[in-house]
Amino acid sequence: MLAWPAWVVSDTANSLVETVFSGLSALRIDGVEDAGDAIVVHAATRDRPVDSLSCGAPASSVQAFHELLPADVPVDGRRVLVRVRVRWMRCRTGTCARKTFREQIPGLLERYQRRTVRLTEQLAAIVAELAGRASARLAPAVGIAAGKDTAVRALLAITLPDRPVPRVLGIDDFALRRSHEYATVLIDAVSGQRIDVLPGRGAQVVTDWLREHPGVQVVCRDGSASYAQAIRNALPTAVQVSDRWHLWHGLVEATLKEVAAHSTCWAGATGLQDGRRAATTAQRWYFPKHFVQGGTPRCTTCLTTASAWATAPAG
Repeated sequence: MLAWPAWVVSDTANSLVETVFSGLSALRIDGVEDAGDAIVVHAATRDRPVDSLSCGAPASSVQAFHELLPADVPVDGRRVLVRVRVRWMRCRTGTCARKTFREQIPGLLERYQRRTVRLTEQLAAIVAELAGRASARLAPAVGIAAGKDTAVRALLAITLPDRPVPRVLGIDDFALRRSHEYATVLIDAVSGQRIDVLPGRGAQVVTDWLREHPGVQVVCRDGSASYAQAIRNALPTAVQVSDRWHLWHGLVEATLKEVAAHSTCWAGATGLQDGRRAATTAQRWYFPKHFVQGGTPRCTTCLTTASAWATAPAG
């Protein structure tokens, strides 16, 4: 009696396999193998003519077979590997510049990739939210084999959407490494969406970007003189405004300086206060003064505190 391998799919299980691995409908599934920590799907491409990669003419002659082992989306929390047999085709067109080529599986497997398209999209969704290290910790838990470097490469491979140049542009800098490396972020001041991130925070970087992206009418910025000069160089007619946070921050700083400058005037105008609180304040001021003049401090902290009290003006 002929014994079939354990991974061969019986006719009664075909419908279940087609449901679970519906994303592999472009292939002919020959069987499913339980390999312990992974599930191996044995598949092959369908016997149909394919277009030549050079001339585009349909080719049906098979030169040889080639086996690939890409990873697919996990099932039951385990990794899925697709052991797929693809054909090495021969083009019979006399003018074709490339006589032999390996057939492609569009929509399922891209060239030079070790993951299916849908697994790449799934990994990209994870790294877009968690970035490198966190994605590398989460991916194995959901059945995706990916390290930190793989997560970073998947993140950098994501195509950024093309956003229109906003009418009101917000410009500010931030530190990638404080005191070492900075960058400039550009946002749509109306919607709050990030438009671009530029390396560095110099005037030339902003000037080049504004000249390459015309259409900005109002620029919202901080008090940086370099940004102001960059806007004047690239957009002489643009209106420059201060953003809300820096406006309030500057107002608070100016108010504090003004209050500190007139603190002695207010103290002299109000005079000495009477009552229990005034007596306690005078006593606290007198003790360090007396302590420095006639006593010896017990530690460096006491000396520092006492010296600060001693040099403070009375009242």
